[in-house]
Amino acid sequence: MACGGFVCSRYTLCALNILYMLVSLLLIAGAAWGKWVDLVSSFRVVAAIIIVGIFLFFVAMLGLCAAMKHHQVLLFFYMLILLVVFIVQFSVSCASLVINKEQQKLLLEIGWNKSEVLQSDLERSLNCCYFSEVNYNGTCKASCVGTQSCQPCSDKMLEYADDVLHFVGGTSLFFSFTEILGVWLTYRYRNLKGSRLNPRAFL
Repeated sequence: MACGGFVCSRYTLCALNILYMLVSLLLIAGAAWGKWVDLVSSFRVVAAIIIVGIFLFFVAMLGLCAAMKHHQVLLFFYMLILLVVFIVQFSVSCASLVINKEQQKLLLEIGWNKSEVLQSDLERSLNCCYFSEVNYNGTCKASCVGTQSCQPCSDKMLEYADDVLHFVGGTSLFFSFTEILGVWLTYRYRNLKGSRLNPRAFL
């Protein structure tokens, strides 16, 4: 049978969803490992990554079950969810790639002010103090406090922000195209007839 046929479409869709399941398990395991080795002590950050991983896992399971059973209703809802995820992910990835330095600093400051635990983590890992101005009389977790040679954390974070945003934006953009491929493949697969089915039974 040609690759555009029923069987090939089914197995391509299954392979795509298995890939999504592996990515979701990688997200969950990575977040759990980061918490276990105390790389990230912020529970909110870890919880957010795990929730995204679990959501992706269930979407992939839905797509896998729908593809194996050729279930019209499940395929429709899977296609709808994947389309919404594509729109959100494509928008975020484009924003990550075009954001300028001033906008980066503003977003970093908003994130900085939301969590004291995150502030402590960044001060320890980047060896810096406070966000935009160092205050040696305050409480800072960095080791540079003893030598009084600390830099503001905004300077250190902006050094890595461009690379991180371009990596996240590029990776997210790549996966968004796999999602639109999944939407197209699901739409096409829904309208194909299985070779073993009675044509009169197809809805």
